[in-house]
Amino acid sequence: MTQLKKARSGIITPEMEKVAEKEQVDVAWLMDQVAKGRVVIPANKKHTRLIPCGIGEGLFVKVNANIGTSSDRSILEDELAKLMVSIEAGADAVMDLSTGGNIDEIRRAILKESTIPVGTVPVYQAVIETVEETGGLIHLTTDKIFEVIERQAEDGVDFITVHCGLTRPALDMLKKQGRITDIVSRGGAFLTTWMLHHDRENPLFENYDRLLSVAKKHDLTLSLGDGLRPGCLHDATDRAQIHELMTLGALTQRAWDRDVQVMIEGPGHVPLDQIETNVILQKKLCRHAPFYVLGPLVTDIAAGYDHVACAIGGALAGAAGADFLCYVTPAEHLCLPDVHDVREGVVVTKIAAHAADIARENRIAIERDRQMSIARKNLDWNTQIKLAIDPEKARKYREQSPSAEDDVCTMCGKYCAIKQLREYFNNKKDLRTAKQT
Repeated sequence: MTQLKKARSGIITPEMEKVAEKEQVDVAWLMDQVAKGRVVIPANKKHTRLIPCGIGEGLFVKVNANIGTSSDRSILEDELAKLMVSIEAGADAVMDLSTGGNIDEIRRAILKESTIPVGTVPVYQAVIETVEETGGLIHLTTDKIFEVIERQAEDGVDFITVHCGLTRPALDMLKKQGRITDIVSRGGAFLTTWMLHHDRENPLFENYDRLLSVAKKHDLTLSLGDGLRPGCLHDATDRAQIHELMTLGALTQRAWDRDVQVMIEGPGHVPLDQIETNVILQKKLCRHAPFYVLGPLVTDIAAGYDHVACAIGGALAGAAGADFLCYVTPAEHLCLPDVHDVREGVVVTKIAAHAADIARENRIAIERDRQMSIARKNLDWNTQIKLAIDPEKARKYREQSPSAEDDVCTMCGKYCAIKQLREYFNNKKDLRTAKQT
């Protein structure tokens, strides 16, 4: 049985128990959230090293890191290093988006080493193998797509992105309305090319029941992809994007009817003033299924700093109700990220997720900030470093800040505001205590 089926049957699984412990929530409440489809626990039984993670309403906002090779650069050791730094920096999941080298070998190596959920986009591998075998993606077959999905599920992949909502009516709408960036989803572009060439419907939409059978067999969480996500601010929240989202809402219910876990992927480029609207629409149309957003990026001109644009949008999206933030690295739109880019992307997105947790009144997140404030008041540098989202970087700055007085830093030195006023406020506190007694 899937996690969803067990939850609906009143069965508390070991995965639910571990997630409840990590999140510090009641396990019976968590089981009910899974049963409603508001929380997913991507956990393929064949992913033996997995420490389960819950994604959805009432839990911490989660962060995903994309790793993987390209056709221009494929070094397994690099991808394993990216995996390790993602985990160390606090990522809650990774997606292997490899499109170069031995894709099976890379994925299996990542799954062998990863303690966090691993996702993929199977159509990438299906297209690449088809091109290598036949010379063109137009020769892609439905059976090939499903053979790859089965192969990846058998390897232990926990969740897959499938662009099932990219339909012919949605493409017709896109063509009529027009866009600046048309389609920026790689999976969406692959499927669109195939659909236009063959004048046929999306095979993932046409064969959705077959997909559900595979997902149910492996308890494979479906991440219903947004093949028509906007690739620039000008294209955000247009008719084609919303048409696809409406289709995903209907597909969500069909998945739930088959006891298959589902989350919904959201847009990449969205102006600040439209982010909350996008979240509200998804939650309404998809009946509160977990929402997985790429960013969203709030400006198109932050090349080299797109991770910052992503964190700004991610914080607002998370505060509005998004449950899962896909990171962006400084290399976004420019090149394949290296291990340093990956670390930077995870950390800034963790900051966004934490800010959203505070806005969502997560008591654990709020208490962590309170403890940091106390440590700062006490000039307790060790505790400050321990509580920081990136302790390694905080420690490095502290160590390169030698001061004549050890308990302050070189920003203020002997004129430290906290140190100057500490005695006064401590005395005032003592006076208040004396009066009360």
